[in-house]
Amino acid sequence: MAEETKQQIQVKVDPSMEQGIFANAVSVHVNQNEVVIDFGYILPNSKPTTIKVVNRVNLTHNTAESFMRVISNAMLDWRNRQKDQQKKE
Repeated sequence: MAEETKQQIQVKVDPSMEQGIFANAVSVHVNQNEVVIDFGYILPNSKPTTIKVVNRVNLTHNTAESFMRVISNAMLDWRNRQKDQQKKE
């Protein structure tokens, strides 16, 4: 049986990106070549409702599937922590 080796990866965030960008809307488009995720901000008090795209991420299909697994696991972990905290209260 092959032994898995875990590679340590260091992530560096440019200081200009450290604050992040708030998004309360998301749109995903999948085509033959890529997966495009638009993160947006719903502009308050706009008629009709308007979403300003604040960031667009283009992913390969493999990276998108990896992202989907990572975010799914992170959300499940968060939900479980919330449930545990509610039980303690």
